[in-house]
Amino acid sequence: MRRKARQVIARARQRTQWVPRVRPAPGTERPRRFLPRGVRWELVSCSLHGHALVGTDAAVVRPQDALVVRQDGLMRWYRCLRCDSWLVLAPPEKPERHHPPERERIRLPLRGRPLRDRFVLRIIALERALHVVVLGALAAAIFLFATHRADLRHTYYRAVADLQGLLGGPRATTHSGIVHDLNHVFTVNIQDLYLLGALVAAYTAVLLAEAVGLWRIRRWAEYLTAFEASVFLPFEVYELVVKGQSPLKVASLVVNLVIILYLLLVHRLFGIRGGGAAVRREYAHDSGWGVIEAATPPLVGEGAPVGGVEPAPVAAPAPAPLVQ
Repeated sequence: MRRKARQVIARARQRTQWVPRVRPAPGTERPRRFLPRGVRWELVSCSLHGHALVGTDAAVVRPQDALVVRQDGLMRWYRCLRCDSWLVLAPPEKPERHHPPERERIRLPLRGRPLRDRFVLRIIALERALHVVVLGALAAAIFLFATHRADLRHTYYRAVADLQGLLGGPRATTHSGIVHDLNHVFTVNIQDLYLLGALVAAYTAVLLAEAVGLWRIRRWAEYLTAFEASVFLPFEVYELVVKGQSPLKVASLVVNLVIILYLLLVHRLFGIRGGGAAVRREYAHDSGWGVIEAATPPLVGEGAPVGGVEPAPVAAPAPAPLVQ
C-alpha cells in the first residue's frame, strides 16, 4: 500500500516538474488544413531583418566552424543562427578576416520563445508610446492654457458674445454641453491647473519608462507595466459603470486586462508559475548553443550531401540482349 502511494506521489511530482519542449525547425511542421500551427517568429524576423549568417567575410573555413559554415568544393553552406536555414553562397572575393570568429565572440540572435516575447513586448511598448504622445500633448496644452489663461478667457468670451449676437441675443446657459465645459475650465483655480498638468506629465514619464523598458526587454519594465495597469483598472471600471459606456472605454479596459494577464501568466511575474527562474529555464532551452548543436547535421565525407545522408547505391542496368 505504501509502495503504491509512493509511486502515485512520484508520478504527480513528475507532472508538475518543468519539462523542456522539443520544437521542430521553423517552417518544417506539417501544415493544417484549416487552422495554422502558429506564427514562427524566426521566419518573421528573418524576413524583416535578413538571415543571421556568420563567416561570410572569412577566407578560410576550418573544421571547428562546421556549426555555422561549411565548405563544399567551390561553394559554402552558411547556417542561419535564427531559423536554422542553410544557404549556399560563394566564398567572398575580398575576405576581411582569415577565418570565422570563435563561438565566444558570436552574439546569438533570439529564437523560440524569447523572440516571440520580444515581438509581443514591443507591440505593448508601441501601445504605451501612443499614450505617451497623446498625454504629452495634453500636458503641454494644460501648461500653455494655464500660462495664457487671461488672454484666452478674453478671446473666448468675445467669441461667445459675437456668436450670441448672430443668433439673436444671449441664450440661457445650460448645465451640459461644450459651452458649459469651457465655462467651467475658465473658472478652475490656476494652481489646480498647474497641479493637473504636473500629474499628467508625471504619468507620461512613467509610460515613457515603460515603453523604453519593454522595447529593450527589461523585466523591471514588465513589473512596472503590470502594476500601473492594475492601479488604473478600478478607475476604468468605474468610468464604464457610473459615467456610461463607449467603444473607446471598453477597448481600453480590454487591452489593459489582456496586458495584465499576459505579463502575469506568460512572463510569470510575482512568482506565478515558477517566477523568473522558470522563465530563464525556458529561455535557456529555446536559445543558446545547445539548441543549435542539437539541430546541426553531422559532418560527412567528400562528395556526400551536407545533410549527412549517404546516397543509396544504384544497381547497374542489365546488359541489352544481342540481336542476331
